[in-house]
Amino acid sequence: MMILAAMSSVMPVWNRAQACTSAIVGGRLTSSGGPLLWKHRDSGHKNNFVARVEPTDSTLAYVALFNAGDKYLEEAWVGFNEAGFAVMNTASYNLAPDTAAVKDREGVVMSRALATCRTVNDFLRVLDMEMTASGGAGVQANFGVTDATGEGMYVEMSDHSYKCYRLSETDGDDVMIRSNYSYSGVADGRLGEVRHDDALHLFEAARNNGSVSAETFTEGFSRSFYHAREGKDMLADTDYHLLTDRGEYIPRRSSCASVVIEGCRPGGDPAVETVMWVAIGYPALSVPYPVTLDSIPHQLQRDPQSGRSPYCDKINLLRDKAYPRKGKEGKWLIDADYLRHHIPAVTEEARRNYRDFIEAHPERPVFPEHIQ
Repeated sequence: MMILAAMSSVMPVWNRAQACTSAIVGGRLTSSGGPLLWKHRDSGHKNNFVARVEPTDSTLAYVALFNAGDKYLEEAWVGFNEAGFAVMNTASYNLAPDTAAVKDREGVVMSRALATCRTVNDFLRVLDMEMTASGGAGVQANFGVTDATGEGMYVEMSDHSYKCYRLSETDGDDVMIRSNYSYSGVADGRLGEVRHDDALHLFEAARNNGSVSAETFTEGFSRSFYHAREGKDMLADTDYHLLTDRGEYIPRRSSCASVVIEGCRPGGDPAVETVMWVAIGYPALSVPYPVTLDSIPHQLQRDPQSGRSPYCDKINLLRDKAYPRKGKEGKWLIDADYLRHHIPAVTEEARRNYRDFIEAHPERPVFPEHIQ
């Protein structure tokens, strides 16, 4: 059995609990013609569920990923609304000093945005209001947003300021990637640099193979143990029997969901074309299911009694088998043989879900020759 040592103790607990990897892709590169918003979530909250928040006279309906225990659906961590606006975040650790009197408000901000925003510019107005609060906005994050016009944007935000990076300003590159540092931040605290480079390498390989889809991320990025500094997939390399991981793979023990939102084409109907693919629990061993504004698979919903998704609980048990124990130095060990044995079956079931959804929704724009 091949065991990989994981999680260096040099990283503080708060970083291990809040790391994420993400990407925004323009419709020119995607199989549907609409933008993609991807978040591979790492969090100390390992239990998630998906729910719909109903509209009021002044708000929009939306669906989003929530932490188990969020009874009143107050903190969304990635989601989209009926106008086709979508949002997610990654924590950033190299922005201005965190001086706000209130902290960790990213989920609250994203819930407010989903309830009120139609465009990425609307989101900036929400952030402007947040910064007027006493003590600042209480966020240190890279927010990723897309809308029904096809525009996408990262907003690197600290308590009192933000900087925007738009897809329309990428000189035709049509992709942006963030992990746990901000391009506009200082050199110190650039956490997740290797994961950022992992994702960049994987994306270039995917782009060279054709158009990009949600499947590219859930079946590629979120199941890949590619290591940018080593220049190889460490899970596939049988020459490596022991590897110290300082959080440098996209999948981590703290990984609790991989979510891809496929936006509509410019001029398309957001209610018809937008879909959110959710691999809940440990993404490397989880099957993604499609969420629309009016349909949430039962696997992703919370149980009324426990407040958690039973499917998420099941996947977390598989994660515990993939990280069976800690080694002599107190670091979690990765059972690479277990992952290599189980990932192919999970991937095959995932591909059936993608095919079945495409066949069941012929009204959605898809270019079959681009589907992986």
